[in-house]
Amino acid sequence: MSSPSLEALSAELAVLRPRMDAVSLAIHARPELKFAEFHAQQVLTRWLAEAGFTVTAPAGGLDTAFVAVHEGSRPGPYVAVLAEYDALPGVGHGCGHNLIAAGAAAAAIAVARALPAHPGTVAVIGTPGEEMGGAGKVRLAAAGVFDGVDAAVMFHPGDRWLTGRPGLAAAHLRVAFGGVSAHASVSPWKGRSALAAAQLFLAAVDAMRQFVPPTARLHGIVTEGGKAPNVVPARAVVDLYVRDRTAVSARDLVERVRRAAEGAALATGTEAEVSETGPLYAERRNNAVLAERFGDAVRALGVDIAPLDPDSPAGSSDIGNLSQRMPVIHPYVQIAEAGTPAHSEAMREAAATPLAHDRAQVAATGLAEVVAELLTEPWVLAAARAEFEAESEKGEVPV
Repeated sequence: MSSPSLEALSAELAVLRPRMDAVSLAIHARPELKFAEFHAQQVLTRWLAEAGFTVTAPAGGLDTAFVAVHEGSRPGPYVAVLAEYDALPGVGHGCGHNLIAAGAAAAAIAVARALPAHPGTVAVIGTPGEEMGGAGKVRLAAAGVFDGVDAAVMFHPGDRWLTGRPGLAAAHLRVAFGGVSAHASVSPWKGRSALAAAQLFLAAVDAMRQFVPPTARLHGIVTEGGKAPNVVPARAVVDLYVRDRTAVSARDLVERVRRAAEGAALATGTEAEVSETGPLYAERRNNAVLAERFGDAVRALGVDIAPLDPDSPAGSSDIGNLSQRMPVIHPYVQIAEAGTPAHSEAMREAAATPLAHDRAQVAATGLAEVVAELLTEPWVLAAARAEFEAESEKGEVPV
């Protein structure tokens, strides 16, 4: 069986476009934080069930996760299209996850419609909690949801078209300081300020930045710092992310941060407790074979997409953990003017525009082409696997 033409997939996406837009805008209008994405889950699974997919929800022990599968006519590869749909606190869909989710469902449905007797399995896996260290994909993988999956694909909105981008490893830390409360004016000497410890700790982190690799990122916020100005704070909490190019180097930095917290506690007569609020996000391995197949598809649709830039600024995502298990792509789709920052109000507004949905349709067509080729062209999956295995043998991810 040969893969359907790009024109056939484009035609299916054009038919699906009104529903894709409606699903995207419905999710955008009701932003939900990690592991509370019940509305988004419902909107997506209803559409997929109507399109003939068998839906399991919840999935993998996560209430807002789901797996929707379209079984083929005979055995073959298992290809997953990934949907993210959580929002950011205070910003909403400033990362454009509404487009990721709607585009993922549209891409999978287009393949099932253009290739109803396909071999293997096409799945949409709903992966909640990507933001804020939720690590939905990591948790689903640990629960066995990705067992047997041969490759996973998704796209991400941004301010430029890229076939891929590096992804940093990231540890998600919570540093809690415990002190002694006292009246801040009558008897401050009887207190031990947890807030002073947090301030000293953040100053130590700032001093550390000069002496970490230029690829590292250390950034955080004070989430607790006292309740009243006239009470010496007995508790203060800093949430901090520690990132670098590899999980190994990020872990090394975590130990330095831990010692800085202990030093701040020692200097202020308080106690420090360092914990992780979620699993470590691994560095991302971009599968070049599949990324180039996506690039070829969207170029044929008129997009001038750039190749992976190993030196471009990078964030982190739990798809990095999946990329250590199987071939994965995570291309970027321009929905806003170059220079528009992610995780911003400007990107949130861009994610609801007609331009963003035009671009999401193109990206969904590109994903559909990659999925169809993985199902019907054995050499594509073989080449992707060969690259993945060769990179795994190196013991590190090239970025």
